[in-house]
Formats: sequence, structure tokens, C-alpha cells
Amino acid sequence: MVEQEYLTPEGLKKLEEELEYLKTVQRAEVAEWLHNAMAEGEVEENPEYEDAKNEQASVEGRILELETILANAVVIENKGPANEVRLGSRVTIVDLGIGDKEQYMIVGSAEADPMNGRISHESPVGRTLLSHKVNDVVEVQAPQGQLKF
Repeated sequence: MVEQEYLTPEGLKKLEEELEYLKTVQRAEVAEWLHNAMAEGEVEENPEYEDAKNEQASVEGRILELETILANAVVIENKGPANEVRLGSRVTIVDLGIGDKEQYMIVGSAEADPMNGRISHESPVGRTLLSHKVNDVVEVQAPQGQLKF
């Protein structure tokens, strides 16, 4: 069974743009690099050729990954009670142990980027926050131990 990929409208657009760039620009650049490396002669001991082949594999792998994500994409719609946490919600959490405040947007795993305030709904914190309401206290079992927000 293929897993659905939840994306914000912005995330969908970003991945579509990345896919288009890889297919139209990056693929052509790597093909030219590969062609030039092959033109140098012996390919068996040619590090430039090996680098080009590795880059080609990387680009093709990312294209395949993006096509799979986009084929299974479900766009997150902001429907439901405004005070309930769900996919697409922006939340401010306060660590009750140390008082630190952090702001996050709950997104699908394809868009998760915790360092930039985007946590997956599948992460320990994201999963725990889902369906809770403003001012609820939640406990999260995280790798560093039990946390209370």
C-alpha cells in the first residue's frame, strides 16, 4: 500500500518546482558533464566520469523520490476548529520544564524541517499535539526523556 504524503499548498509548489528544475536543468547539466568526462577517453580510471555517474544517479534518485511524493500528495486544507491542532496548524509550545517557547507548523513528513519551524505530524511532538486544543498540557516521550508542553 502506498502511503499518502501530506503537503501544504506551498510545499506542493516547492516540490513541483524542484522536480521541474531537476528534469529540465540539472539533468541536462549532468548529461553534459558525463559526455565531457567520456570524451576524455578511458572511463575505467577516470574520476571525473565516476563523479558524473554518481551525480547522475543522485539526480535520477531525487526525481524518482519527488515523483512518488507528488503522485501520493494530499494537500492540507485548513478546515476545522481554529483552536484545535491539526495538519497545517501553526502552534506555539512552551516547555514547562525550562520555560522555552518555540513555534512550529505541523506538516507532513516530506516538508518536515525542525530547524526552520516545520515538524512532522509523525514526530513524537507533532503526533502528540494533534487534536489537542489551545492551552492543553501534553506530555511527549522524546529521545531525551519525558517532556511536558
